[in-house]
Amino acid sequence: MVDRYLNYGLHWVDDKDIKEVVRVLRSERITQGPKVAEFEEKLADYCDAKYAVVVSSGTAALHLASLALGVKAGDEVITSPITFIATSNSVLYCGGKPVFVDIDEKTYNIDANKIEEKINHNTKGIIIVDFAGQPCDFDEIKKITQKYNLWIIEDAAHALGAEYKGKKIGGLSDLTIFSFHPVKAITTGEGGAIVTNNKALYEKLIMLRTHGVTKENSKLKTQNDEAKSAQWYYEMQELSYNYRITDFQCALGISQLKKLDRFIQRRREIAWAYNEAFKDINEITIPCEKHGVKSAYHLYVLQIDFGKLGKTRKQLFDYMEEKRIFLQVHYIPVHLQPYYREKLGYRIGNFPVAENYYQKAISLPLYPKMDKGDIEFVITTLKRFL
Repeated sequence: MVDRYLNYGLHWVDDKDIKEVVRVLRSERITQGPKVAEFEEKLADYCDAKYAVVVSSGTAALHLASLALGVKAGDEVITSPITFIATSNSVLYCGGKPVFVDIDEKTYNIDANKIEEKINHNTKGIIIVDFAGQPCDFDEIKKITQKYNLWIIEDAAHALGAEYKGKKIGGLSDLTIFSFHPVKAITTGEGGAIVTNNKALYEKLIMLRTHGVTKENSKLKTQNDEAKSAQWYYEMQELSYNYRITDFQCALGISQLKKLDRFIQRRREIAWAYNEAFKDINEITIPCEKHGVKSAYHLYVLQIDFGKLGKTRKQLFDYMEEKRIFLQVHYIPVHLQPYYREKLGYRIGNFPVAENYYQKAISLPLYPKMDKGDIEFVITTLKRFL
């Protein structure tokens, strides 16, 4: 047995990270200072994008992305039911309606072949979800959005460091969001980002991040020349929120970003070890990585046929937890949540592929700090249960 608890995900903060944070904490500016802009510049560069806006969480990033693209009451936005609730909630925050499309049974991403049947005159865009770190079928989805003049928000909370046909995730969609929660590829404690190549959207996001306020002289609406030149003058031009992130969080993000490629490579190595261990077990389906994409492997999700196995998922969770291995399920389909069923009319049976996926899904521990002994212990323990 390992001498520590193995969670499904875990951050890796080292002494270099801590020193960078402490350096900022000892400076005169710990909230909105130079590290925010530096992190944005380095993140945009990593993603081969022109602009990045860092914010307080991945949920904040999704909300601001929806706001910036003008989602409002009466609008419909297509997305996947296999995601964390924040994805579709961001549409609700703006008064819009999330419309789900079932998933592909192999990748667990939104099924591009089923999108067009959900498009109508109220449809404004699509939020694609790079589930578990594997990019969506972007080319096919892009054809659809061009045909119907729709925008794309890419929920890449799982996919920082992933690639689609040789291109880093971040510069492909109208807006791409990332999360820096401690279980993600890199962390700022809590935090998120929106990446884009669109200057107008970038400038709007900067304003929306800070109460809808601007101090930029060129954007001020006042005709008062004295006010325009005053250091203290500002204008609230949009109704928005405080979604700012701190300088010391960004110092951690900059330090973590230097290790991202190494972290992703280690995640992939762990996934390969799991694949090799479980590929020939009849009751198990291992994850599929499509040709032409490079998954960031934020999650390692197995499909286990518990009916064929003659055991329950609860029994598996209890058994593994006794051995100090904590599993997780990603995710309960969003349309099955009570709020979505009671307020939006969704029901069991709406998305059978997603629902079938959920019945079989388990996420194994997967994070860069795992060593060979940890990996072998997870494999051996799960095989003993089977």
